[in-house]
Parts: sequence; C-alpha cells; structure tokens
Amino acid sequence: MNQDTIAAISTPMGEGGIAVIRISGDKAIAEADRIFFGATKLAIVPSHTVHYGFIKHPLTMERIDEVLVTVMKAPKSFTTEDVVEISCHGGFISVKMVLDLLLEQQVRLAEPGEFTKRAYLNGRIDLSQAEAVIDLIRAKSDRAHRVAMKQAEGALSNNIKRLRHELVELMAHIEVNIDYPEHDVEEMTNAFITTRCLKAIAQIEQLLNSSQQGKILREGIVTAIIGKPNVGKSSLLNTLAQENRAIVTEIPGTTRDVIEEFVTVNGIPLKLLDTAGIRETSDIVEKLGVEKSKNALADADLILLVFNGAEKLEPDELTLIEQLKDKQTIVIVNKLDLLQRIELDVLAGHFPADRIVSMSLLEQQGIADLEKAIASLFFSGQVELNDQTYVSNARHIALLKKARSSIDEAYEAAGAAVPIDLLQIDIRNAWEYLGEIIGDSVGESLIDQIFSQFCLGK
Repeated sequence: MNQDTIAAISTPMGEGGIAVIRISGDKAIAEADRIFFGATKLAIVPSHTVHYGFIKHPLTMERIDEVLVTVMKAPKSFTTEDVVEISCHGGFISVKMVLDLLLEQQVRLAEPGEFTKRAYLNGRIDLSQAEAVIDLIRAKSDRAHRVAMKQAEGALSNNIKRLRHELVELMAHIEVNIDYPEHDVEEMTNAFITTRCLKAIAQIEQLLNSSQQGKILREGIVTAIIGKPNVGKSSLLNTLAQENRAIVTEIPGTTRDVIEEFVTVNGIPLKLLDTAGIRETSDIVEKLGVEKSKNALADADLILLVFNGAEKLEPDELTLIEQLKDKQTIVIVNKLDLLQRIELDVLAGHFPADRIVSMSLLEQQGIADLEKAIASLFFSGQVELNDQTYVSNARHIALLKKARSSIDEAYEAAGAAVPIDLLQIDIRNAWEYLGEIIGDSVGESLIDQIFSQFCLGK
C-alpha cells in the first residue's frame, strides 16, 4: 500500500456546474475533516455516503465553498484506499482554493494517472484494465466506448489469463516428463506439444485479427479530403460534421490550410482533414496550402477523392487518380443534381465500383452510400461488437505478436523433433509476453511510462 495521501482535481478546469476534487490514502478522511464543516464528522460516517456542508479555512474559519462530500472507505473504492471526493462549484478560483487548503496539510498533489495506478498496484484491476481507462476517457464514438468498456470489465484479461493457464499446464507436463520419466504420466510427445501449440496460436490469431478494427475504433481513421478547388471538399466536411465547420463559397481556393474535425460515420471515428484544393497556382499562400494537402496524403489512412461530376476531368485530376489508385481511396463524384459530364469510365478503370460513390452534397444525397463504402473498406461491410474481444492497444498488439512468434518457434521445433526441454524456453517466453499485457511480468519503468499518459486526477 502507498503511504502518501494524494489529491487532485478530477474534472476539467473551467466554468461548469461542479468540480470534483479526489483524495486517496490512509489520511484522506482525516485531512478532509480538517476543512469540512457539516452536521457530522466524516471520520464516523458510514462508507459510501454523501454529506452537505462547507469548506472553511481551518485557522480563519473563512468560508471557501458550499460542497457535497462523498466518503468511500477502504477497500471498497476505486483505489482500494480511503477515498473522499469533494464536489464544489465549478470554476477556477473556488476549486483551486479548496485544493490548496488540502495541499497545505499532509496531502500531496497526485501525479498523472496515480489514482488508477494505485488501483492497479493494489490489485483491484490489472494493467490492461488500467489502460482501458484511458480509452474510455478518449473514446470518440459509442463503439469505441463499448470496446474500452469490455476491456475495462476484463474481457481481454480473461482471454490472456486463460491462454497463460494453458501454457502453464503445457510447461508442467513437460517438466513432469523430464523430471520423472519413470512415472506413468501422459506421454509428452512432440505431437502432443504440436497440438497444444496450434491451439494457442489459433487463440492469439483470433485476438490479432481483431486488432485492425480495434485500433481504428480506438484511434480513428485519419481521412484526407482531396480534390481540386471548388469540387465540394468543404461541403463534404460540413455534411459529415453536421455543422458549418469550413467556409463554402463559389470562389476557388477558399480553403488555404488543413482543417481538422473528428466525426463519427456509421459508428466509425474519422479524423477528417479538409485540405486546400490541389492545383497549379501562383498565389504564395495557396501554394503553401497545396503543399500541406500533399503532405496530408502521405499521412492519411483513408483518402476521400472528390470530383465535380458536372465537369470533365482535368490534367491535375488525372495525375491525382494515377497517384492514388493503389491507396485506400474512396472516390466521390459530387454534384449529382447537375448534368453529368465526368468520364466515369476513367474512374472505373482505376478504382473498384464499390469505391466510387455519387453524391449531391447540396441536396444531401448519397451520404448512406459513402458510409457503406467506408464500412466495407475497413470492416468488411459492418462493425460487429457483439461478444468479440477487440485488441486496440499498440502495446498489446506488439506483445501478442511476440507471443505468437515464440509459440511458432516451439511448434516448428517440435516438428523437427527437437528435445522437449528446449521447447520449454520458447513456451515460457510466450507466457511472459502475455503476462506483460496484464502486468504480471512487467518492469516498473514501463508502468510509470503507461500511467504518465493519463490526465491529472484520474
């Protein structure tokens, strides 16, 4: 258990209805009692109860704020320690004054993520569940939230623990076979090891197969909207964002910089980049915008290539088509409400039919078709969350790949009739890699690095 009592503001700073200050540690209740004045002392109230009163300066008795205080006694709290949460008025001054009063006593300011770190160190959650807390906070869509929630509830942990248990059983069989060959135990043949390794590989593959979708749901798809000026790029951004985020005019070259917006399309989070129209120009500012547009192409996971369907393709557009034909690109033929003059056969010669979408952004036509095209490109047509466990964390994905590689080596060695005591080294390595995911075998420096990514107060 940690000896220090810590405190931090757990809600975002700024104007709001309430702000919450969280205190955790052996002295949490006693230190809150020094500045809280209500009907009853917090030291004697039942756990998980809320109390009305005032925060006062313990020396001058000056009233600082009118508050509600929640008391949660160990071990039934987020950190498993005594926890007090002070709900005061939102804003900058009052909440800072309350926190300053606590820090003048035997309380120190919590480090980023220290409350969650204590929950992990005290055994309430494992490391993968702790990391899911970040994902819950940062979730950009309801589906991303559901993936994070399943991980926080232990869906991934349970899979990893089950896998590690099976590997331990396999290692135990090997040990018995090596140490007590004279005993009548189940024969540990290379064929038996091969069967067990194949089973473990299949389970890891199932988790890794979900990683692309999980990573997308967690981080979003970086999506660049590309095209020549005045084809409807900014209109597309505004349509997907459902607000007038970008200026739309009939004057070419209105967008001079890259505009970013996070949106959710059919449950899939997209980080939209509305770029300057790509064309040859003598305008210095517009040239800089065009250069940024070209840079956005290199960084994008998905490109929405927009054309004006009422005009024939221009040389600059033909060059773009050639450049993007091998990238993850969805072609949008805009202005469907006008007489179509665009050479669709040219587009069809470079892009699959299911990646060419006709739209009229003015009349809001074709939006569902675009959503379907994006889902088909990244999720084989739909995002299924049912009971599947999604792996979304890059650290987890890397460790699963290492574990699979180690088991692959054991499997190949078994096929080559390598002595079974040598196979155990690879199996143990896989077991340890999996242990790093849930924190059973992980260094202190990595733990500090993970929790440093948390916001203050969580």
